[in-house]
Amino acid sequence: MQAVRPAAVAGMFYPEAPSALSNSVRDFLAQAAPRAIDSAAPKALIVPHAGYVYSGPVAASAYARIAGARATIRRVVLLGPVHRVPIRGLALPVARAFATPLGTVEVDAAAVAEALALPQVRTSEAAHALEHALEVQLPFLQTILEEFRIVPFAVGDATAAEVAAVIDRLWGGPETLILVSSDLSHYHPYDQAKAIDRGTVEEILALTSAIDHEQACGATPINGFAVCARRRSLAGELLDLRNSGDTAGDKSRVVGYAAFAFSERPVAGTPMTTTAEVTEEALA
Repeated sequence: MQAVRPAAVAGMFYPEAPSALSNSVRDFLAQAAPRAIDSAAPKALIVPHAGYVYSGPVAASAYARIAGARATIRRVVLLGPVHRVPIRGLALPVARAFATPLGTVEVDAAAVAEALALPQVRTSEAAHALEHALEVQLPFLQTILEEFRIVPFAVGDATAAEVAAVIDRLWGGPETLILVSSDLSHYHPYDQAKAIDRGTVEEILALTSAIDHEQACGATPINGFAVCARRRSLAGELLDLRNSGDTAGDKSRVVGYAAFAFSERPVAGTPMTTTAEVTEEALA
């Protein structure tokens, strides 16, 4: 059993050298478009998981939204699809921590024990060993948050209700962030991909729980999250929508990326701040 799950895609999906990785993430966050936001951080994010050159700017638009809660968020429930090892249900790691070039992030042992009480949850070292969907989120979290632990789920063949039961059990309060990792459509021509992804965005914002894997590789965790979001009356916001033709140039076969934030519906008169203000403080 590995006590620490080593970085599997450093040097491929993101820089391997700590200084280069830190500079890359900080640049993405600094360039995230300023926008007015509620003083309370979103409860949940949906972010892409491609190589940083492709999806890093899109992911940063979501992470910038939680900068104001950098001292509040202490647990991140991560859910992403399996790309290499098919599994039934949801798999937690055997390892007690995940490593990136920026250091290690501890797995929340108490939350793991709580989730394993559900029949659809098990542990699998193989499901996590080479999986990039969760790993690529960690350097952003390590940069934007202070002390935190993760509860990383590799999501395989599961129903929306099974995923929702896991999220509900670990929902917590403002100390817990729900983070779903997913790209959108894959390998369509640029204009076709834009049309497909716009329709997918509308379904995600409507919390339909009807996304399929042609629309988003993380359809299963997205659909499960949508069940929880409907029950709790969360409101979604699209933060960025682009594809690899926008970020990397080749428009013949593109992959779509979107970033979303989901929050409790705002109360009239809530004080406002800006992403630029809180991100500048977080990166100081």
